[in-house]
Amino acid sequence: MKYDVIVVGAGPAGGSAAYHLAKRGRSVLVLEQATLPRYKPCGGGVSPQVQAWFDFDFRPAISCVSQAIHYTWKLGDPVAVALTGLEPIWLVRREVFDHFLVQQAQRQGAVVRDGTTVTGIAWQGDTWQVHTTGEPYQGRYLVAADGAKGKLAGWLGFGARRRRLGGALEAEAPLAASPPAHIYFEFGLVQNGYLWNFPKCDGFSLGVGTFGGGPTQDFRQILRTYAAHFGVDVAHTRQYSHPLCLWDAPQPLHTHHALLVGEAACVVDPFTAEGIRPSLWTGWQAALALDRALAGEPDALADYTKAVQETWGKDMAWAKRLAQVFYRWPRLAYRLGVKRPAATRKFAELFTGKTHYEAVARLALQRLTPLGHP
Repeated sequence: MKYDVIVVGAGPAGGSAAYHLAKRGRSVLVLEQATLPRYKPCGGGVSPQVQAWFDFDFRPAISCVSQAIHYTWKLGDPVAVALTGLEPIWLVRREVFDHFLVQQAQRQGAVVRDGTTVTGIAWQGDTWQVHTTGEPYQGRYLVAADGAKGKLAGWLGFGARRRRLGGALEAEAPLAASPPAHIYFEFGLVQNGYLWNFPKCDGFSLGVGTFGGGPTQDFRQILRTYAAHFGVDVAHTRQYSHPLCLWDAPQPLHTHHALLVGEAACVVDPFTAEGIRPSLWTGWQAALALDRALAGEPDALADYTKAVQETWGKDMAWAKRLAQVFYRWPRLAYRLGVKRPAATRKFAELFTGKTHYEAVARLALQRLTPLGHP
């Protein structure tokens, strides 16, 4: 069978693209190298804004919601901000959330082949030949949704992607009793990044990440120190390290009969490392473009690149500027920004799509400029 679209990767971006294409009556095949549901290390914070992009209810896939955020500077100088009057932040387990999304795509007619690794691709005639560890498949279009370590972008000829590389180390800590549904961020213990503790219904997701390079740091010791602050011993938990493909600059996201989405498209927020929302959005936008391309519109794929750069990319340019200042002078940024409850509320509005980075970044940069910082 020749499919209209083959999606490689069953994360949020791939699942979103598959759902919206299948919903429009297109034949879709999703190839995933892991067996579903698969574990994915991730803090799991999701903006309720994403609900507006889908016509099914995400509530079955949400572990808990948070309406309070706590901050510390080197485990002291605490700040607590209630999100009263704002939308709560969803907390999800990725093995549940991602699989739920893929199941919605299947209900619309998408075909899923998990446990199937793509080993190569070739354009023949008018079709992509996709070779796997199992049987080969054919598709008119390809969607690369295989993440930060995926090979498809290189095989498609994109070459070295313009991205800011970050890294993270995470651990899941199950607890006997449900923790409070509060989100925690720690600044100061790690350079050019932060630590986090995101609750789930039955435990914590703790992690440490850096988003701006810098000196080598002992992530494992830093994470152990932070976890001990909550009475958690991560020495006896499995820990996961992974790269982050942060947005760096505008670049093409389309080529001949193929698109990049999600982290393969380097759309992760360079300030917060938020990745689920942009992955879902790019998957949706890719589906719209592919539906138009399948209908015969010659500029549809180029319009996808343009849409991403003019919306998410424009916002990420301001996020990058803010990250460069914040992580260069984190103590000052903590005192002038994080400790102001209004700043957290503004970022909650940003996270839920109620405002944009430009307004937030301009205000933050203005606060630093009078003190002699650029």
